[in-house]
Amino acid sequence: MKRVTLLFLIGLAALLVWASSDLPDRADPLAPANRHLSPELTELTEQEVEIPNMVSAVLADFRGYDTLGETFVIFTAGLAVLLVLQRSRRTPDDEEEAGDA
Repeated sequence: MKRVTLLFLIGLAALLVWASSDLPDRADPLAPANRHLSPELTELTEQEVEIPNMVSAVLADFRGYDTLGETFVIFTAGLAVLLVLQRSRRTPDDEEEAGDA
């Protein structure tokens, strides 16, 4: 079982390295996001949004649903962790009491 898990993780790591090899560098000024999207968002923020902070304006206004979705995913993951931890704290005595009730 450990070998299967290790092979799966190695395959996943190889897939991630292969998929990220085609991405542009983060600081590349010629990347499509820096040439097309950033100037447009900067212009729209100055004209249409009345939020002085550019990052807050983009996150709250232009990417509001995306930010809400990310928040929901993080909340769901935290809730799942709490439920798993709560279940692992049960002892056999707790299960017997629950069965008797």
